[in-house]
Amino acid sequence: MQTVDLRAADEWAVRTSVALVAKATPDDLGRPTPCSVWTLGDLLAHMTVQHRGFAAAARGHGADLAAWSPRPPGEDPAAEYAEAADDVLAAFAGQDVPERAFALPEFGPGAAFPGAQAIGFHFIDYVVHSWDVARSLGLPFELDDDLAEDALRIALAVPDGDYRLGPGAAFRPGLPAPGNASALDRILTALGRSPSWPA
Repeated sequence: MQTVDLRAADEWAVRTSVALVAKATPDDLGRPTPCSVWTLGDLLAHMTVQHRGFAAAARGHGADLAAWSPRPPGEDPAAEYAEAADDVLAAFAGQDVPERAFALPEFGPGAAFPGAQAIGFHFIDYVVHSWDVARSLGLPFELDDDLAEDALRIALAVPDGDYRLGPGAAFRPGLPAPGNASALDRILTALGRSPSWPA
């Protein structure tokens, strides 16, 4: 069970994703991403609604499926994304948030987790999705060693198996890590990403 308060690490991942998304133009939204068949626009819609869902969960409303339903993109998806990112960081900021129960219906009906663990889920998602956006746009992405250690611990704890092949699975089945793999490479391969994508 995640007991470490990862809110500062999560904020870094979220702010990094916002900075990367801000570099995307409307013409970039059709670009492929490391997320299977998703375009950058699809990925951005997913990232936006996940922020909104986790914010609702932090406020005690995560069981409301409407909080997790993607919205049609507006005229400025990057601005909408930044707004959702600010919202989830504000929702996570309360002193007792790590001890609250987060309802996360994407894990199944009635699924709930301690806030500290749920924030760990959010953190690993946005480390990986920041990398996804960077790769889609051809931009660099670096992960601080301290953050990489936390992210790797969470990535290696995510169960692997055939269930990752099912519709809606958050990650693809794990891949072998390359020789002399960095911590980031190990995170990516554990969660089904090829560090050399799109090669």
